[in-house]
Amino acid sequence: MSRFFSSRQWLLSFSALALGASLSGAAYAHPRVQVSTVSTLPNGKAVKAVTLTNDHGLKVRVLTYGGILQSVEVPDRQGKVENVALGFPTVEGYAANNADPHFGGILGRVANRINNASFTLEGKQYHTSVNNPPYTLHGGAESFDRKLWVIDDTGHNRKGAYVTLRLVSPDGDQGFPGKLTTKATYSLSADDSLTLSFKAKTSAPTVVNLSTHNYWNLNGEGSGTVEPEIVQIFADRYVQTDQNSIPTGQFASVDNSPLDFRTPHTVGERLRSNDPQMLGPRGYDKCLIINGETESHEMRLAARVQDPRSGRMMEITTNQPGMQFYSSNSIDGRYVGPSGNTYRQGDALAFEPEHFPDSPNQPNFPSVELKPGQTYRSAMTFHFSHD
Repeated sequence: MSRFFSSRQWLLSFSALALGASLSGAAYAHPRVQVSTVSTLPNGKAVKAVTLTNDHGLKVRVLTYGGILQSVEVPDRQGKVENVALGFPTVEGYAANNADPHFGGILGRVANRINNASFTLEGKQYHTSVNNPPYTLHGGAESFDRKLWVIDDTGHNRKGAYVTLRLVSPDGDQGFPGKLTTKATYSLSADDSLTLSFKAKTSAPTVVNLSTHNYWNLNGEGSGTVEPEIVQIFADRYVQTDQNSIPTGQFASVDNSPLDFRTPHTVGERLRSNDPQMLGPRGYDKCLIINGETESHEMRLAARVQDPRSGRMMEITTNQPGMQFYSSNSIDGRYVGPSGNTYRQGDALAFEPEHFPDSPNQPNFPSVELKPGQTYRSAMTFHFSHD
């Protein structure tokens, strides 16, 4: 448990401050949107950057390449603004290096793992791209974060400034059936909330589980370890996995495990636990089942995180049944961020709202099937404040 706050003090402090930030900002933070061309791909197509800002100093930068959230600038308790999202300084950096870490990218068609890179749908077996043998990870070798999206719309509405990106994934893309048309909307509100929402439709029965892979360090990108950060996750259970991070089909209680974040704990407190569920992934990399009705489409609180060094706080809400919690275990010094500093293991946290891993092969999990005429919908919000 952190020495900074008791669990009750931390919760009360976070809730009151977040509410205060929302109330004080609503009348004054006028979100804005700006579009610019930042690069050209080898095929001659232009990559654009969309910048969303408000009067509180928040600035969000989204690339049409991969639908990538490149940076999120947030003030700390002293008013100092820093980027809190890990990534690369250029589009070329993402194109050359991002197939493994997926910094800030949109994951699709199916986030997380598909065991043996295959699944059966309506009696037919499909084989998907093997990019992390023996399974498909985050949609395959050419995931949605490696494709060029187009800007469908930008502007302002009652929720703030927004950009809607569109991607058409053809039938057979990475082995998935049906032509899938996806729209992803990033919006920045006056109350300092960043929302990412998805809509998708298919031409034939398929499977869909979209998410995002943002790496957060609330002390600032490139500032080092996130072990002092205080995390609370509203989950009583998690998806149990084998040594290869493939679900066993069982849900396990977080009781007496390092995955119990029902009360706030620092990341470093149990990061080196010898619990079998921690040894395989070499840290936190588990899908927690968010409390509430798993089939509900209502937004509900999933997690809170606070950095005691900067005072920055982030609250995550989603309408998805699960959330992968990842402590950047595979980041090993190969990547250099905009700060000029290298990223290493434990330098960020990822919170990935989604359906459960390997859902196409797990009949007891909530379904990720999508049929023609249906609309897939998913949403997540990251609300920023400070102490």
